[in-house]
Amino acid sequence: MKNILMLLFSFLCFFQAQSQELSVNQKQIVAVVHSDLNKFQNLRDFCIAPNEKEAFFTIQSPNQELSKIVCVKNKKWDNPVILPFCDGYSYLEPFLSSDGTRLYFASDRPKDKSETLKSDFDIWYVERKDKNSEWSTPINIGSPVNSKNDEFYPTLSDNNNLYFTMDSKLGLGKDDIYYCQWNGANYSKPILLSKNINSEGYEFNAFISKDENLLIYTKYNAKEGFGSGDLYMAKRGIDGEWQAAENLSNTINSKYMEYCPYYNNETNTLYFTSKRSNLAPKSFQNIQQYQEYITGSENGLSKIYKIKIKL
Repeated sequence: MKNILMLLFSFLCFFQAQSQELSVNQKQIVAVVHSDLNKFQNLRDFCIAPNEKEAFFTIQSPNQELSKIVCVKNKKWDNPVILPFCDGYSYLEPFLSSDGTRLYFASDRPKDKSETLKSDFDIWYVERKDKNSEWSTPINIGSPVNSKNDEFYPTLSDNNNLYFTMDSKLGLGKDDIYYCQWNGANYSKPILLSKNINSEGYEFNAFISKDENLLIYTKYNAKEGFGSGDLYMAKRGIDGEWQAAENLSNTINSKYMEYCPYYNNETNTLYFTSKRSNLAPKSFQNIQQYQEYITGSENGLSKIYKIKIKL
């Protein structure tokens, strides 16, 4: 009897600790990554090195005619630099490899150097020897990953399995999440994730964890959502299959669009993009005050947010 009581007591203590941890996580505050980035009208597609000394994100014009990838180093958010390979085509959705020597992204640049007309969106990457070296010219990841369809938002697990969004008539909906297995030399053909992840609606912007056991992505206008696009999380079961995805709650999601997740498990920080707005009618003494209010607030344009949460 004594052993049974001790076992029950241990279980209750464990359950209480888990409940307290969840409660603490729910009280964490969603905040913009840094106020220096408010000068950009549209921000999205964020990734950061594990030690957080180097970060990459996309800046865009209001209607997305222009789209460039920029880099900041050593948390000097006030000094972003457009990456040198970003020319007259669109570049977005950067993902840095674990060792920091490859940067993957999506682009509509021509597949052939001899062409000038933009292509469909493909997954590309650039390489470097180390973080102090220059990036190479862009390299198309090629088939079977890329196709005549649009491929977006590449993320990789530590075994180099590649997860991405593809707009294909063979999917369940318009945008679906696929992955390609890496065998050490080549990628497999794209594999559509199950109905626990995809649906007849829109699923996109999937972040895969390093151990490939956690998937965070956006579902658009889901029935149980809070409005527009919400972030969902799915975990892999002991059978190796993806379990049903769950909404990340209104602590993170809002009635506005939430998308482009990136999770740093070294710091337990979730980064994501949101188009939320809290602007309210008010009077202003001058133009400067008005401009500071518009740019410094949640204004309906894309901003990058972060929250400390253990997933």
